[in-house]
Amino acid sequence: MKDLPPGVAPYKRTESFTEETVPRGLLNDHTTAQGVWGLIRVEEGKLDYIIGEGEPEILSPGRDGVVEPQVAHRVRPDGKVRFFVEFYR
Repeated sequence: MKDLPPGVAPYKRTESFTEETVPRGLLNDHTTAQGVWGLIRVEEGKLDYIIGEGEPEILSPGRDGVVEPQVAHRVRPDGKVRFFVEFYR
């Protein structure tokens, strides 16, 4: 898993989502804007993080997912989960 690059700073955070409240847009391929990085943080449970057509990476508490600018990705809840996304630039 990649790391956030040096020098980026957080500027926004989503609310916490569950398997029942995750926005539909996050379940389908989407991207961030140019220069915007994301960090998917799982608070409880497991979340599949799929980049492009790659194999799912399993995110869990302490194992965050880094979202690169303008790279297509999506998430898929793996049972009961609670997570949020922090945005950096």
